Amino acid sequence: MTIDVYGTLIDWETGIFEALDPILRSHGHVLASDALLEKHAWHESALEAGPYLTYREILEESLRRIARDLEFTPTEQELERFSHSVGDWPAFPDSRDALLALQRRFQLAVITNGDDEFFALSNKQIGVEFDYVVTAEQTRSYKPSLNNFHVALGRMRKPRGEVLHVAQSLFHDHVPAQAVGLQTVWINRRQGRPGYGAVPRAIAVPDAEFADLHSFANAILDE
Repeated sequence: MTIDVYGTLIDWETGIFEALDPILRSHGHVLASDALLEKHAWHESALEAGPYLTYREILEESLRRIARDLEFTPTEQELERFSHSVGDWPAFPDSRDALLALQRRFQLAVITNGDDEFFALSNKQIGVEFDYVVTAEQTRSYKPSLNNFHVALGRMRKPRGEVLHVAQSLFHDHVPAQAVGLQTVWINRRQGRPGYGAVPRAIAVPDAEFADLHSFANAILDE
């Protein structure tokens, strides 16, 4: 089983908003949570599609571009504070217990757009030892690049028909995972809320959908 981190295991929407909101407020700008997340998603995805940058560099440049949109200049301290906030982004309450339950039956491989350092910080909150960890730093590319999935599958050495990808983002995960031949499960953490939040809009038809990881783990382990 392959699994995404940010948005699926880590509540990055809360983390991003809580890191950006005070910076914008200090410059006289107040944006609703979804509006700010959508701005960040737009800039982040554009940067990730270009020449490789570290995730820290992407976060800093995303803030610069948001600031340019709003006509202010962030300080170096603000850029650094935002780019170092990843370790403070909270894990979803169900992540650890659900993963530990899943590990009793499945190998778990992380495919994350984070760097090695950022994933290590986030995994302190998750508290699970994964069988495989594939980061954007290792692949030198960001999902939705198919390369990230090819690298993970190459390490796992499992037939694609035996690998299930579990993730929140249709854009970053479900579209490319299905393109390389994987079945996917959508952990739709935004149920009941309009819009797409911290990810760009995308169209995909996952093989199954659950509101959270706990519900998914219960369902698949009961089979």
